[in-house]
Amino acid sequence: MKEKNKIKIGLFGVGLDTYWNQFDGLLDNLTRYQKQIKQKTEESGVEVVDAGMVDNPKKAGEAALLLKSADVEMVFLYISTYALSSTVLPIAQQLKVPFLLLNLQPVAQLDYQSFNNLNDRGKMTGVWLEHCQACSVPEIAGVFNRSGIRYDMVSGFLSDETAWEEIAAWTEAARVAKTLRTNRMGILGHYYGGMLDVYTDLTRQSATFGTHFEMLEMCELKSFRDNVNQKQLKNKLNEFSESFDVSPECEASELERAARTSVALDNLIQKHGLNSLAYYYEGESGNEYENIVTSIIAGNTILTGRNIPVAGECEVKNAHAMKIMAELGAGGSFSEFYLMDFNDDVIYLGHDGPAHFAIAEGKVKLVPLPVYHGKPGKGLSIQMTVKHGPVTLLSVVDGKDEVFLLVAEGQSVPGPTLKIGNTNSRYKFSVGAKKFIEQWSKAGPAHHCAIGTGHIGNKIEKLAHVLNINVVTIC
Repeated sequence: MKEKNKIKIGLFGVGLDTYWNQFDGLLDNLTRYQKQIKQKTEESGVEVVDAGMVDNPKKAGEAALLLKSADVEMVFLYISTYALSSTVLPIAQQLKVPFLLLNLQPVAQLDYQSFNNLNDRGKMTGVWLEHCQACSVPEIAGVFNRSGIRYDMVSGFLSDETAWEEIAAWTEAARVAKTLRTNRMGILGHYYGGMLDVYTDLTRQSATFGTHFEMLEMCELKSFRDNVNQKQLKNKLNEFSESFDVSPECEASELERAARTSVALDNLIQKHGLNSLAYYYEGESGNEYENIVTSIIAGNTILTGRNIPVAGECEVKNAHAMKIMAELGAGGSFSEFYLMDFNDDVIYLGHDGPAHFAIAEGKVKLVPLPVYHGKPGKGLSIQMTVKHGPVTLLSVVDGKDEVFLLVAEGQSVPGPTLKIGNTNSRYKFSVGAKKFIEQWSKAGPAHHCAIGTGHIGNKIEKLAHVLNINVVTIC
């Protein structure tokens, strides 16, 4: 697992400077709460750029300058007490990044008896202002709505674990969005001819995610493969033995063929600094490149297990979906719909590879196939099922007018699977198999999707917000 990219999150509090001379200790208490928010946010592994308390237009300008120069990915706006929206809007307008409104009270419930026993309306008003975070939420939200500012909010109190889980999910979404902007995706070969759903607009994909596409040539991969030495080959075969449950049916010659291709893939990835890959190739029967692509699945699975996802059939959109899953720690395996079991109300999904080791139920098997269905040649493939338990399906959809995310949460459930040298698992959805396949298909995805472990639809929705794209959730 590579180290996660560290990002910068902006933070500032808003208040009203008129209050400070009226109520002793109010500013100190609110500043202390803001410090707690900064420290807690940093526990998510981010750098927090704190612009302090913004309580007048002059400080708003200073805060905007600081946060803009720091190049923050997102801004957390702590609504500390009532504040004028005129101190907030100029900052949002200048930064043009998503805002998260933190409506966090100091405590879950005010001690009403102690409060009323103060018997001093001045002191009581000061304590109330210390707890009136909700007062400005409608004002700021309303102004943001009318100004076209992207925002969301989290409500709760300072020690509210549910609220902090939401905040951590937002920092994760911002981190993944940054990773996608720096993602270098290789495209090797060409689309599978006739799969119109797989074809995509690379410019629109790049504009949506920030991805750089590197066009690769099969001759370069062949050159790397031709120059694999015996030490590299031995090391790769050892890696196969450690990573896979290698079937005794696998011939030594096939293992060596796949290992050579895997070494070549590693070198290709390293040379071009790639973080993901989409590929497919077929030519005249028996050509040199066919020898490479029919021995590529094991190496592609090794790369996918390193969170460098590889999508077959040149499914660029699904390489993006797999990358998102990988960055969210959910794995992300290349999948398509296999069949439906109406008696058990489950749907099978799988593919001939690649898969992600982190989400396998047991060890991934490496097995020989006498034929690749719909593709030239024969060779090694992988066989596995996804860990039983919660899963999330993700598709990047290149729709008629926009790129959007399609999400569904379900369960990987035990039961018979197809022992055909493919990844395949049984999935159950809350809406039922019939309704799921219809609703999913009507959303317009390609026939591939990425499967990851855990229910992470909430995080994907936040990522879509940060990317400023839509998300469709089936279940």
